Amino acid sequence: MASRTSRDVLVRGLRVLGRAVREQPRIFAVAVVGSVLFGGMVIASAYVVGGVVGEVVVPSIARGQVGVGTLALAAAALFGISVLRVVGIFGRRLGAGYMQYRLQAAYRRRVTRRYLDLPVAWHQRNSTGTLLSNANSDVEAAWQPIATLPFAVGTLVMLVGAIVSLFATDWALAMVGLAVFPALFALNVVYSRRMAPRQARAQRLRGEVSGIAHESFDGALVVKTMGREAQETARFASRAGELRDSLIAVGRLRGVFDPLLEALPSLGTLAVLVVGAFRLRQGAISVAELVSVAFLFTVLAFPVRAIGWVLAELPRSVAGWDRVRRVLDATGEMPYGQRVLDPAASGPATLTFTDVHFSYPPAEAHQPGAQVLGEVGFTVPAGRTVALVGPTGAGKSTIASLAVRLVDPDSGTVELDGVDVRELTAASLTGTAALVAQVPFVFDDTVRANIALDRPGVGDEDVWAALRLAEADGFVAALPDGLDTMVGERGTSLSGGQRQRLTLARALAGRPRLLVLDDATSAVDPRVEAAILAGLRSSAGEPGVPAASILVVAYRRATIALADEVIYVEHGRVVARGTHTELLATVPGYADLVTAYEQAEVDRTQERPYDDEVAPLPSGLELEVDR
Repeated sequence: MASRTSRDVLVRGLRVLGRAVREQPRIFAVAVVGSVLFGGMVIASAYVVGGVVGEVVVPSIARGQVGVGTLALAAAALFGISVLRVVGIFGRRLGAGYMQYRLQAAYRRRVTRRYLDLPVAWHQRNSTGTLLSNANSDVEAAWQPIATLPFAVGTLVMLVGAIVSLFATDWALAMVGLAVFPALFALNVVYSRRMAPRQARAQRLRGEVSGIAHESFDGALVVKTMGREAQETARFASRAGELRDSLIAVGRLRGVFDPLLEALPSLGTLAVLVVGAFRLRQGAISVAELVSVAFLFTVLAFPVRAIGWVLAELPRSVAGWDRVRRVLDATGEMPYGQRVLDPAASGPATLTFTDVHFSYPPAEAHQPGAQVLGEVGFTVPAGRTVALVGPTGAGKSTIASLAVRLVDPDSGTVELDGVDVRELTAASLTGTAALVAQVPFVFDDTVRANIALDRPGVGDEDVWAALRLAEADGFVAALPDGLDTMVGERGTSLSGGQRQRLTLARALAGRPRLLVLDDATSAVDPRVEAAILAGLRSSAGEPGVPAASILVVAYRRATIALADEVIYVEHGRVVARGTHTELLATVPGYADLVTAYEQAEVDRTQERPYDDEVAPLPSGLELEVDR
């Protein structure tokens, strides 16, 4: 079983290397030419050194004088060979390094691009730490053997040349080479077989350690507030200890085999001297030939190690490639269509759900998926505001995700202006609909960059207009550097309500025709939230204000009351629809839910007031909000 596993690792590892060569053939050719040049000069240097000893040094000692001309010629020959060796080393290392780093960069881009293509459901089944490991250490591990691959290929060519030159010199010395070189290769194969499972385990543990670390850092607030520092430290230390032990096992194996790989060529040199002494006494070879062969075995010791380095890195390369390929081969992406909504349309869009069913995929392949939505149908008319209300787990966030096509329905259709969103191009969809999610995400950049996102045509005037609509212009103007203020990682320098208003401004700056708010203002003072929605309704179509239809997942009575229609959902189904007043009077579940939310809001405000400044509602809207 171990033998089959080792052969499998070797075969798969060679396929990975073959893929690298096919993707970068020219660079690989440059590196191999440099390596072959180096190998040829190693063999040539051995015979030049032998010639210098046999034809210059020994006769000079016998005569008691040194021929200056002959010595200068020998020195020139050695210098020329050394220059060519340097050229070979330069070409080999430059080509190998360029090839390795180019492949790593290319596959990091491919993995990242694949992440962006895969649906949200796929990301939910994979930890962020694992995904970071895939894009970083796994890609690095997959192409690590490239650093020594050209050297190993050149070494193979050099070994063939060495064997041929040995046979041309003396058959007895050639037999010593035939014994030593296969022994070196066999030792490297055994080394690779023993190393394979250790490297694979170490690579897997790297990803797990990265995942635990990311969870601990990303959840620092939970860890601190729940007093779990010691437990998280112990959890990380346990897995880090496993990784340490795994890497120590790798190091121990190297500690055993490295001396053997180092000693074998030295033993070969000793065998050459013993056999060569007998052959020299028999007159079969000259002193120059004996010195050349002995020197050849000496200088071959290091290049032959390159084969071992490649074989030793293959298990880690295969483990890394398997993890990278798991991402590249992942299925479930949502291809975009070719249809484009009327680019001249600037008015609000109409959103229509028709008999939509949706189930999230199961955690395990053999398990059925849990249905989240069933027979959902409603319309958000152009220019109207529709509130989506329901208890926790009713499917409101899923409906919001379907509206902007973060996920696709199992059956039924979601349409924008009568066109199935699955038929739209990516640019048409993202240019028409914008989602502001429950949890605001802010980049570690300036306020301006977070809102504009380098989108063409979004200048400072558009940024300030969006900030005004989001009731965020006041606090941004008060920041030390205004739009140029760095907000920190995930916006740590801002309050929760400020982050939510920045993400809302980001969506508004793109002038969407459909705005989907998934409880996007929960951390904002209720009066500020109502002022934002009222401002969007009353100012739609004015300069700098997008004329957008609005689908809002709402909890607060003041927010719900601003909607033209309320859709009440329970257990993934639309139970009732109508105005806020109608549902209060006719749907007991709705009335109980809104009342409970309102009481919870009052209790929360008493315990911890909102840190956002309170903005007055637009004139004439107070009674509508209070009803």
